[in-house]
Amino acid sequence: MNILQSGRGELIQPFDLDEFREWNRTKKSRKLVDKLMSEQEAVSKFVHDGCYIGTELYGTVRAPMSLAREVVRQGVKDLRVCGQGVLELDLWLAAGLVKKLDITYIGLEVYGTSPSLRRAVESGQVESCVEWSNGAITWRMKAAAMGVPFLPTRSMLGTGTLEYSAAKVVRDPFTGLKVALLPALILDAALIHVHRADRYGNCQVEGISGFAFEMARACKRLIISAEEIVPTEEIRKYPDRTMIPYYLVDAVVHAPFGSHPGEMAYVYGRDETAIKEWVRMSKTPEGAKAYLDKYVYGVEDHQEYLDLFGPARLDQLIAERERRE
Repeated sequence: MNILQSGRGELIQPFDLDEFREWNRTKKSRKLVDKLMSEQEAVSKFVHDGCYIGTELYGTVRAPMSLAREVVRQGVKDLRVCGQGVLELDLWLAAGLVKKLDITYIGLEVYGTSPSLRRAVESGQVESCVEWSNGAITWRMKAAAMGVPFLPTRSMLGTGTLEYSAAKVVRDPFTGLKVALLPALILDAALIHVHRADRYGNCQVEGISGFAFEMARACKRLIISAEEIVPTEEIRKYPDRTMIPYYLVDAVVHAPFGSHPGEMAYVYGRDETAIKEWVRMSKTPEGAKAYLDKYVYGVEDHQEYLDLFGPARLDQLIAERERRE
């Protein structure tokens, strides 16, 4: 094809679709194997230094926070990070774990831009930052799931985002129109939080689905955390809700309030007080360190983290969500 324009961004994870296909054939078991384990075990098994890793969420909705905190606790370094993020990627940046970013957005939503991101980029800790639209990064995962090297779109044409991406613009041989080619994206590991799962990894999500469907099919290792672990018979009652089937999953972690301080649709609201604490403390490196010392390094696991807030505070988040409905 005649390349009309190339984004200046780095292709952070060069891909081999045949190798990925072979991986799925040989490394992903089709047997119903019990995959239930702790955050500590799942992260130590499937997340490694230099990993090209993705987190799936929609802002603070279904954020895999219990898993993200465990990644910080284990000190996994030189991460190449894909996706969009709020609190979970902010923690990784503040902890100095991130080397490269393949992102659509990192920020604090209504509370403004991220001081942690600014410090990490300006200091050179983050060596490369490649930009995509929300749709583009999802379609990159879809390309990997389809086994094709790229997907053609028109959505990023004429934007500054394309300039800072790794996309290429060509002329469609059928119509003569310009199209942007979005390269496939294959993750080493992905972290996804869901409403419910069985111990084999069949997962269901309520409400907004983000890009869970695509990310689950574009990664070599998939760690699921779930608000509830339910019998497989319950999953089979509503098979149409099973967004992620068991054979894509490598680890299942039981994590009630696993998105805290983010929210979980139809279960609990977001903890604005806790989020504001991070927003305030992360303004300085010293404040961010103090926050991590208290809420990440200072606790043994997710349950000890929840104990810092107490049952009454967590019950209040459930009650507030019910009142809004």
